[in-house]
Amino acid sequence: MSPTELAKPGRGEIWWIQFPTDTPGKKRPGVIVSLDVRNTNLRATTVLAVPLSTSVHKLGPFHLLLPSGETGLREDSVVWADNITTIHREQLVTPVEGHRRLTTTRICTLADLVRRAMGCL
Repeated sequence: MSPTELAKPGRGEIWWIQFPTDTPGKKRPGVIVSLDVRNTNLRATTVLAVPLSTSVHKLGPFHLLLPSGETGLREDSVVWADNITTIHREQLVTPVEGHRRLTTTRICTLADLVRRAMGCL
């Protein structure tokens, strides 16, 4: 895939992603958290993303609950701030249909949880 063909996700969008920590071939929704200037730059082949899970009963100190009404997803989700990762743009499958983009406020709340997960209080 040439650099001009790479996906150009928007910050706060929810995409189906093949995360490197998941079983090969598995895809899960994830939130794109890198700035749009990086996401759309033809020379940047990666984005920052955080995986989502529907295991809302397993909330941890670095997890953020996202109600389905906020995201447009069918179920409530948990975003795992302690699992932020760099994703090659070719690992982005497609945007999740019907999702709503997370606000900058929510992404900054997530960033605060990432700082806490790193011990930077």
